[in-house]
Amino acid sequence: MDSPWLVPVSLAFGILLGAGLVCIIVISAQRGRRAVAVASADVPDGVDEVIEALESAGVVIDPSNNVIRASPGAMALGLVWNQALVHPELVALVDRARRTGQPITEELHLHRGPFGDAQIYLSVRVARLGARYILLLAEDRTESYRLDEVRRDFVANISHELKTPIGAVGLLAEALESASDDPVQVRRFAKRLTTESERLARITQEIIELSRLQAADALHNPDLVDIDHVIASAIDQNRVAADAQAIQLVGGGDKGATVYGDESLLITAVHNLIANAIQYSSGNSRVGVGVTNRDGTVEIAVTDQGVGIPEDELDRVFERFFRVDPARSRHTGGSGLGLSIVKHVVQNHGGDIRVWSQPGYGSTFTIRLPQAAQTGTRVGAQK
Repeated sequence: MDSPWLVPVSLAFGILLGAGLVCIIVISAQRGRRAVAVASADVPDGVDEVIEALESAGVVIDPSNNVIRASPGAMALGLVWNQALVHPELVALVDRARRTGQPITEELHLHRGPFGDAQIYLSVRVARLGARYILLLAEDRTESYRLDEVRRDFVANISHELKTPIGAVGLLAEALESASDDPVQVRRFAKRLTTESERLARITQEIIELSRLQAADALHNPDLVDIDHVIASAIDQNRVAADAQAIQLVGGGDKGATVYGDESLLITAVHNLIANAIQYSSGNSRVGVGVTNRDGTVEIAVTDQGVGIPEDELDRVFERFFRVDPARSRHTGGSGLGLSIVKHVVQNHGGDIRVWSQPGYGSTFTIRLPQAAQTGTRVGAQK
């Protein structure tokens, strides 16, 4: 016969065993839920909406460096490919931020995309996002870097261009002093001094003109401009230079075209194109200026029979101080700013300029402007 105290002990033991099993099950379930949460790609609330709304690049990276969220800006910059960061430099920043737990900000110079050669400049900030994720934000500074480079080149080019005539003026002044007793030498040096001073004044004026054209109010009060008068004035300004080289200047095309803008600036633009055509033409050739007026557009084409422009330099002819033939330009006193001024004048009038050229057969520069009669509105300044 069993002892009477064994029944309560067995019952208590069963209760304890059952409670233990329940605890084990609950703990296992909690651990399972935590494991699922750890394995989940869910990011903190609101992050998805922020990433989608970003105009700049935004990327969320998991502990295995897989990209689980990427903004349209990040895709456009080529930072993400196959759910991974393309650039090892970005991966290194992510690893460092994960290891140190501190936000990191750096400027990086990278290739665009996994296969592209284009260069991009980024300001990158990397920081933890919650306990598991890393948030990478990148601002595209490529245009800012490009403008800084253009400014540096512009200053360097100005210094170089001004140094030549300024140096020449100084040397000629010394030569005049030493030749004061020789009237023939004095006249010769004085003529050279006048030429160099005119060149210096021309470069300075063109720099001022180019700066004014880049201002937002370059065309604050446009008027109705007669293109026939613009062409006639520009041709007259170049008549002496053309005759000196036996170059024939010919105007033609549609009459009566009008545009809204600044007459003096348009005359300057056409004048620069004609002067450029004369400069790069050989003697006993021809420079033509034609006007076409149709479909709401006025086209002014300046065609020469000169040396032409190599294909790989066509995209650069409108850059400041760029010269197809530097030796010829320096001999004739060209500053390298003429075509850049033309481009800005045309852009400020709401138009564009195109160039066709073939080495040995000449070039054609075509200005396209909105026709006043059909647009019916004045064209404001464009930067």
